[in-house]
Formats: sequence, structure tokens, C-alpha cells
Amino acid sequence: MNGNTGAVPFLDLVDINADLQTDLEVAWKAVLQHGRFVGGPEVERFETQFAAYCESRSCVGVANGTDAIELILTALGIGGGDEVIVPANTFVATAEAVRAAGARPVFVDVRPDTLLIDPAAAAAAVNRRTAAIIGVHLFGQMVAVPALSSLADRCGLAFIEDAAQAHGARYSGHAAGSVGRAAAFSFYPGKNLGALGDGGAVVTSDFELADRVRRLANHGRAAHDRHRHELPGRNSRLDSIQAAALSLKLPRLDSDNARRRELMRRYWESLPVSFAPVAVDPAAEHVHHLAVVRTLRREQAGAALSAAGVGWGVHYPVPCHLQPAFAGCGERLPVAEEAATQILSLPISPTLDDGDVVRVCDALRGV
Repeated sequence: MNGNTGAVPFLDLVDINADLQTDLEVAWKAVLQHGRFVGGPEVERFETQFAAYCESRSCVGVANGTDAIELILTALGIGGGDEVIVPANTFVATAEAVRAAGARPVFVDVRPDTLLIDPAAAAAAVNRRTAAIIGVHLFGQMVAVPALSSLADRCGLAFIEDAAQAHGARYSGHAAGSVGRAAAFSFYPGKNLGALGDGGAVVTSDFELADRVRRLANHGRAAHDRHRHELPGRNSRLDSIQAAALSLKLPRLDSDNARRRELMRRYWESLPVSFAPVAVDPAAEHVHHLAVVRTLRREQAGAALSAAGVGWGVHYPVPCHLQPAFAGCGERLPVAEEAATQILSLPISPTLDDGDVVRVCDALRGV
């Protein structure tokens, strides 16, 4: 239950965290008592838990999901003179991280059904400067892993997962975080697995890569001598209290994701015919971080939802290649551009009840 009569919030973080309040207070007291606010025992515990959850061998907690992508690229030696293929339909952070690592993002179009990176478009963009492909598991659905992995292997490229919106998602039974050279996760509070502030992680089964990421994120320090800085690193570490909160939330992630799938099923059943949810790949187990639909009447739909007290959003109204910051990094990409004018994000959260879906769909009738 969301506790709001006659209104449906887009996302109620107070409600999401309410039933963990006592446990969170206990965790905070524990951190206060030992005083290791950065890199405390909570961080190591969560890293072990999350690596196992992602069916991977190692996890490095970092400050946020954007840093996670940049650190992966830097640890792989990708930078100046290199190009990284990125879908145009993603949050700008994916491209920001590529630019921050010194490489050039090259935007490609997406599939018209799932709105995820089109493997054929990615293949067409590969050239001698291409160093990596970032598969963005957008909205909670993993990309077409076999096609992209095969392309990366064939061309000698790193296949990197941007899993910021896909905690717990799967493709053909394989967990997000287990199918690429490395995966970047965000724990921004609104994510399916969200912290109480910012946070992120790099997940990989390559121990050498994980060690390099860890050193880069900790000022380039040597593993056994904190006064020796072997790499030109930076400061990007996960706070102990955030790790503690994430450990408390991780055991309920699967059930929360199952509730999201149930809510999305009800949307499929109840939405007016002029609103079409973005397709789900038959091989994917979607976790519906966002409930994205397509409509030709988005402006009217937004007005109707607002009038009914229903929260909504657009993810994302301007594709990355059309953002001024990335001018010249991509040509016309018709699928992403058309979708950007039609997509609408509806409320979805494990705290919503079935009646909330009815209220949302009722608000859209007649639009």
C-alpha cells in the first residue's frame, strides 16, 4: 500500500524504506561505534554478498554508478584515441563516463521493440579505433547478450554492462553482472536496490581487473602500502552506512522485483489500447525498474495523470547524440529519436497496490 488516498506517487522513497527503519537505525549505531565510515566491515560484507548475488567472483564498491563505468574503462586501459559504442537511448551518465575516461562515445540506434542497443547497429559502428561496447540494460531489461558478446569476441572488444537499472535481471538464465568483462551498478536511492544516498559497484569475475579498479578508486594506492601510489587514481569509495543499508535490502530484492513484474502484468492487462508497454525479449527476465509505455499523445497523457494526482516521468526525452554536450558523436538515429517523442514512464514500485494500477489506467482513459 502506498498510503496515499486518491494519489499515486511516481516513487515514494519514504514508504520503500519505512519497514527497514529499525534495522537501519541499528546499522547506523554500529557504524558510529566502530568509526570506520569509509571502507568499514560493512563494505566488505556487502561486496561479498553482491558478487554472489550477481553470480560473479568479485565486487568493488564505489561512489556511484557513473564512476563505476569510468573506472572499468580506465582499468581496461581504454582512453585517448579509443572509441566506445553506446546506445543513444540511455541516461547521459553512460556517455559522461566514456568521455571522462578520455575516450569518445559513438552512439548507435536501438531496437524498435525493446528500445535496447541494436546489435546490428553496433556491428556497423565498429572500426579500428573501437575498444569497447557498453550494453545498457535499460528500464530493467538486459540487452541481447549472445549477439553483443559474439560481436565483442569476434572484434576483440570489451563488452561492458551498464546494469544501473537492472539489479536482479537475467537473460537466458544469466544474471546481470555476470555476462560482460565487467558490469557497472548504481545504488542511487530510486534504483531497485537503492542506498540512502549515492553509491555504486563494479562487478567482475576478473580478479586482476577488480584489483586495478579498487586501487584506481582509492587514489591509486598500492594494495599493501597506503603511502605508495602506483596509479593516477581518484577518490571513489562506498560509505560504510550505504553498504550496511544495501546488505539489509539485498535479501528482499527478488521479491520486490517479482512484485514489479506483477504490477507490470496488470498494466499490460488494463492500459488503454493507445498505450503500448515497451516489449520484453522472450529470453529476458525483466525487473521493471521503470514502467515505460509508448503513446502518440504524451502531452495529453501527462496532463491527465497530473490532474488525477498520478506521478509520471519521461526517460529520456532527448537521446544522447542530440545533447549539446555530445554533438558530433552520432548521426541521425531514427528509432531512438522517434521513441524519445513517445515514451512515458508510469509509477511502478513494490509499495504500490493493484488499486494504484487501476487509478493510473483510469486516468489515461479518454486521452
